[in-house]
Amino acid sequence: MATLTSTDDVYTYIGGIFREALADPVLGPQLAASGVVLRLDYRHPDAVLVVDFPGGTVHLGPDGELPKANITLSMETELAHQYWLGRVNAAAALAKGQARAKGSIPKILKLAALAKPLFPRYEASLRAAGLDRLVDEVGVR
Repeated sequence: MATLTSTDDVYTYIGGIFREALADPVLGPQLAASGVVLRLDYRHPDAVLVVDFPGGTVHLGPDGELPKANITLSMETELAHQYWLGRVNAAAALAKGQARAKGSIPKILKLAALAKPLFPRYEASLRAAGLDRLVDEVGVR
Protein backbone atom coordinates (compact mmCIF):
# COMPACT_ATOMS: atom_id res chain seq x y z
CA MET A 1 0.00 0.00 0.00
CA ALA A 2 1.16 3.51 -0.77
CA THR A 3 1.11 5.73 2.25
CA LEU A 4 2.99 8.59 3.80
CA THR A 5 6.39 7.16 4.64
CA SER A 6 7.86 9.66 7.07
CA THR A 7 6.78 11.69 10.05
CA ASP A 8 7.68 14.81 8.08
CA ASP A 9 5.26 13.75 5.32
CA VAL A 10 2.49 13.35 7.90
CA TYR A 11 3.18 16.81 9.27
CA THR A 12 3.40 18.35 5.80
CA TYR A 13 0.29 16.83 4.21
CA ILE A 14 -2.07 15.92 7.05
CA GLY A 15 -0.91 18.84 9.18
CA GLY A 16 -1.23 21.01 6.09
CA ILE A 17 -4.85 20.07 5.49
CA PHE A 18 -5.70 21.03 9.06
CA ARG A 19 -3.94 24.38 8.59
CA GLU A 20 -5.98 24.91 5.41
CA ALA A 21 -9.18 24.05 7.25
CA LEU A 22 -8.48 26.51 10.04
CA ALA A 23 -7.68 29.26 7.52
CA ASP A 24 -10.80 28.63 5.42
CA PRO A 25 -13.21 31.58 5.81
CA VAL A 26 -16.28 29.32 6.01
CA LEU A 27 -14.95 26.14 7.58
CA GLY A 28 -12.54 27.75 10.06
CA PRO A 29 -15.25 29.41 12.17
CA GLN A 30 -17.36 26.22 12.15
CA LEU A 31 -14.40 24.22 13.42
CA ALA A 32 -13.58 26.84 16.05
CA ALA A 33 -17.18 26.75 17.30
CA SER A 34 -16.87 22.99 17.91
CA GLY A 35 -14.74 23.67 20.98
CA VAL A 36 -12.63 20.63 20.09
CA VAL A 37 -8.93 20.26 20.78
CA LEU A 38 -8.08 17.12 18.83
CA ARG A 39 -5.05 14.93 19.43
CA LEU A 40 -4.13 12.52 16.65
CA ASP A 41 -1.76 9.67 17.46
CA TYR A 42 -0.59 7.97 14.29
CA ARG A 43 1.46 4.80 13.92
CA HIS A 44 3.75 3.68 11.06
CA PRO A 45 5.14 6.24 10.71
CA ASP A 46 4.63 7.56 14.21
CA ALA A 47 3.37 11.13 14.45
CA VAL A 48 1.42 13.29 16.87
CA LEU A 49 -0.70 16.26 15.85
CA VAL A 50 -2.75 18.40 18.19
CA VAL A 51 -5.30 20.59 16.45
CA ASP A 52 -6.69 23.36 18.62
CA PHE A 53 -9.77 24.34 16.63
CA PRO A 54 -10.87 27.20 18.94
CA GLY A 55 -7.29 28.52 19.09
CA GLY A 56 -6.75 28.10 15.36
CA THR A 57 -3.44 26.26 15.71
CA VAL A 58 -1.88 22.97 14.66
CA HIS A 59 0.88 21.56 16.87
CA LEU A 60 3.22 19.02 15.32
CA GLY A 61 5.06 16.45 17.41
CA PRO A 62 4.73 15.15 20.94
CA ASP A 63 7.19 17.62 22.44
CA GLY A 64 6.65 21.04 23.92
CA GLU A 65 3.65 22.52 25.59
CA LEU A 66 0.60 21.10 23.87
CA PRO A 67 -2.96 22.18 24.50
CA LYS A 68 -4.98 19.64 26.48
CA ALA A 69 -7.04 17.59 24.06
CA ASN A 70 -10.69 16.84 24.74
CA ILE A 71 -10.76 14.27 21.92
CA THR A 72 -8.00 11.81 21.02
CA LEU A 73 -7.95 9.59 17.95
CA SER A 74 -5.40 6.81 17.47
CA MET A 75 -4.88 4.92 14.21
CA GLU A 76 -2.44 3.74 11.58
CA THR A 77 -1.15 6.55 9.39
CA GLU A 78 -2.39 4.64 6.34
CA LEU A 79 -5.96 4.81 7.65
CA ALA A 80 -5.70 8.57 8.16
CA HIS A 81 -4.24 9.00 4.67
CA GLN A 82 -7.05 6.97 3.13
CA TYR A 83 -9.62 8.94 5.16
CA TRP A 84 -8.33 12.22 3.74
CA LEU A 85 -8.62 10.74 0.24
CA GLY A 86 -12.31 10.10 0.99
CA ARG A 87 -11.92 6.31 0.99
CA VAL A 88 -12.65 5.61 4.68
CA ASN A 89 -15.86 6.25 6.54
CA ALA A 90 -15.03 7.62 10.00
CA ALA A 91 -17.99 5.98 11.74
CA ALA A 92 -17.19 2.59 10.19
CA ALA A 93 -13.50 2.86 11.11
CA LEU A 94 -14.45 3.57 14.72
CA ALA A 95 -17.01 0.76 14.79
CA LYS A 96 -14.51 -1.74 13.35
CA GLY A 97 -11.83 -0.72 15.82
CA GLN A 98 -9.52 0.54 13.07
CA ALA A 99 -9.48 3.88 14.87
CA ARG A 100 -9.76 4.32 18.62
CA ALA A 101 -11.34 7.36 20.19
CA LYS A 102 -11.39 9.02 23.57
CA GLY A 103 -13.94 11.77 23.93
CA SER A 104 -17.23 12.69 22.30
CA ILE A 105 -18.06 10.38 19.38
CA PRO A 106 -20.86 12.70 18.16
CA LYS A 107 -18.37 15.58 17.97
CA ILE A 108 -15.90 13.38 16.09
CA LEU A 109 -18.56 12.47 13.55
CA LYS A 110 -19.60 16.12 13.18
CA LEU A 111 -15.98 17.09 12.52
CA ALA A 112 -15.69 14.25 10.00
CA ALA A 113 -18.71 15.59 8.13
CA LEU A 114 -17.25 19.10 8.11
CA ALA A 115 -13.98 17.76 6.70
CA LYS A 116 -15.45 16.27 3.51
CA PRO A 117 -14.91 19.41 1.39
CA LEU A 118 -11.20 19.14 2.24
CA PHE A 119 -10.73 15.73 0.60
CA PRO A 120 -10.07 17.15 -2.90
CA ARG A 121 -7.60 19.66 -1.42
CA TYR A 122 -5.66 16.87 0.28
CA GLU A 123 -5.46 14.93 -2.97
CA ALA A 124 -4.39 18.08 -4.83
CA SER A 125 -1.61 18.76 -2.33
CA LEU A 126 -0.20 15.27 -2.88
CA ARG A 127 -0.43 15.56 -6.66
CA ALA A 128 1.19 19.02 -6.59
CA ALA A 129 4.13 17.47 -4.73
CA GLY A 130 4.47 14.76 -7.39
CA LEU A 131 3.07 12.08 -5.08
CA ASP A 132 0.47 10.74 -7.51
CA ARG A 133 1.27 7.16 -6.45
CA LEU A 134 -0.13 7.97 -2.98
CA VAL A 135 -3.43 8.90 -4.58
CA ASP A 136 -3.66 6.36 -7.37
CA GLU A 137 -2.92 3.21 -5.38
CA VAL A 138 -5.95 1.89 -3.54
CA GLY A 139 -5.40 1.22 0.15
CA VAL A 140 -7.61 0.56 3.17
CA ARG A 141 -11.33 0.26 2.47
